[in-house]
Amino acid sequence: MIVRRIGPLSLAKLTGVLYAFFGLIFGGIFSLVSIIGGAIVPKEAGPMGLIFGVAAIIILPVFYGLMGFLTSLIGAAIYNWLAGWLGGVELDVT
Repeated sequence: MIVRRIGPLSLAKLTGVLYAFFGLIFGGIFSLVSIIGGAIVPKEAGPMGLIFGVAAIIILPVFYGLMGFLTSLIGAAIYNWLAGWLGGVELDVT
């Protein structure tokens, strides 16, 4: 079987959600580290650790999802263009 075309929007939706999930995981880790760091730092620094921690849970999934969507959309379009010239990728499905 030879893959000659990939649906760019289909791939972009799938990878956008997948990357948003990864962003949620990384945002949770970043949030945890920021909150722990904020508890260790002297109180004169203010609540910046808490603010960064909460923002990471919101911003990272959105950013990762958007970047995953855009890069896979562009990547699929480039693949389709190159596969038209080179013939696509041969897969052996058993």
